[in-house]
Amino acid sequence: MKRISAASRNLLLVAIAGVVLFATPVLAQPLPADVITVGTVSGEGVVAVPVYIRDTALTPLGIDQPAGSRIQSFSIRVSYAPTTAVQSISFTRAGITAPLTPTFESSPSVPGSISLLATFDETTNLIPFTSNAPLPGNLVGQLLVTLSPSATPGQVITLTIDPVLTQLTDEGGTPGTIETVANGRLILVSGAITVSSAIPTVSTWALILLALSIAVFAVRMRLS
Repeated sequence: MKRISAASRNLLLVAIAGVVLFATPVLAQPLPADVITVGTVSGEGVVAVPVYIRDTALTPLGIDQPAGSRIQSFSIRVSYAPTTAVQSISFTRAGITAPLTPTFESSPSVPGSISLLATFDETTNLIPFTSNAPLPGNLVGQLLVTLSPSATPGQVITLTIDPVLTQLTDEGGTPGTIETVANGRLILVSGAITVSSAIPTVSTWALILLALSIAVFAVRMRLS
C-alpha cells in the first residue's frame, strides 16, 4: 500500500477542516432592537405606571441615525386584566415627551385595553432620546390607573403590551424603518400592578385631639 507523505497528509487535514468549517452552521446573531417597557409597581387607590422606550444604537430608528430616521412616532397598546379590578384608566405622555407638541395624538380605549399614539415633527420637536440608555430607557408615557373598590390587597393586575399594534416609526411612518416585534427590531417588556393594602391615615384634627389629651394627662399627673 502506497504511503501518504507528511505534506500530503497535512494538506488533506486542512481540506477536511475547511469542509467541516464550511458545513457548520453559523449561529445568527440577534438584531439590535429598541425596547418598550411598562413598569411593575404596587399601590392602592390611584396608581401611576411609567412607560419607557429604550433607543438602542444601530437599529433602523434612533438618535444615532441620520435626520429622517429618528424615533418620532409611537403606537403603544396595553391590555389590562382583570378588568373588574380597574375602575378607570388613562394613558398620557410623560418624561421626555411631556414638553413636546405632537402633530398627532390619540388615546383610544376599549374595555380591557388602552393605547397611546403620538407623532412629532423631527425638525421642531425632536424626541431627545439617550442612545443606549440603561434599561428601561427614557420615560415617555404614564398609565394612570384608578383601582376598583373590589380590588383586593395582593391582587395582581397584568399590563400586557400588544405585540401586533405596538410599533415605533419615524415621523412619516416610512415602511422600511418601522420597528415591530415581528421584524425583530422591537422588544416588549410588560408590567403589572400589585394592589397594596390601604394604610389608615391620621387626620389633622385627630392629631390635635391626641396632643390635647396628652397635655391634659400631663397636667393631671403634676397636680396629683
